Amino acid sequence: MDQEIKHLGKISGKTLVFGGVYSNLQALEALKQIAEKENIPPENCICTGDIVGYCAQPEETVQLLKLWGVNSIAGNVEIQLGENAEDCGCDFREGSRCDGFSQLWYPYAQSKLSENSLEFLKTIPNHISFEYAKKNVTVVHGSYFNVSEFIFKSTDWAIKEPNFKATNADVIIGGHCGLPFHHQEKKKLWLNPGVIGMPANDGNPTVWYAILDDSDNSFNFTHKTLDYNYKLTSKLMQNGLLPEEYSRTIVTGIWDNTEILPAIETGLQGFGIQL
Repeated sequence: MDQEIKHLGKISGKTLVFGGVYSNLQALEALKQIAEKENIPPENCICTGDIVGYCAQPEETVQLLKLWGVNSIAGNVEIQLGENAEDCGCDFREGSRCDGFSQLWYPYAQSKLSENSLEFLKTIPNHISFEYAKKNVTVVHGSYFNVSEFIFKSTDWAIKEPNFKATNADVIIGGHCGLPFHHQEKKKLWLNPGVIGMPANDGNPTVWYAILDDSDNSFNFTHKTLDYNYKLTSKLMQNGLLPEEYSRTIVTGIWDNTEILPAIETGLQGFGIQL
């Protein structure tokens, strides 16, 4: 797939950024209500990808996102589904627990998505760019160079920096890794709003998003937690087709494993998010 970039031009006013919906319809419904309460229009709502994933309602989730009319980029899951690939493209180590789990949830998602939803997913761009508070912003999923690259707060700046150069961005908004963070260096900012479809391995069932604010004519952001009906999400996942471990994570806020995490993030499991 070509590196398609959708240019939104200048954006102003409160802007909602989120990612990793992971077929979690209840979380998406709750977030939509937040946007409406905050008077944030759909065009100021931006998703970092992986609309589809571990939870039980992929079709309903895609249709709600489409109906809401927000901007989104394609995560690795959308790309793989659009190409009718056999796996999620998450770059999990072969034979790992995450790899084994993906062999359950990915075929489940494939089986539930309508042609209408699949065609919609194929229209989503790889990246989004816009100007906000005189900053050039680029939205990526993993990284600009690799949709499945895991970029964490502890990831060395030397790995992050080429993304800014390639996109001429002052701010990169990223997804994929599942954890909210921000890392500022050399007047550049890497911001990950976190995901709404799964807890952040912090021992809490609430999930994460972020709001941008330019009310003082400068680039401001706030990490936010989202309460939603996680008990219903977990119950719907207990259908004999999806990994039970993920339905437990929805409730406990603790990941089944830390295979994808660097040492620093692994050590923070259950201790809350360090922002």
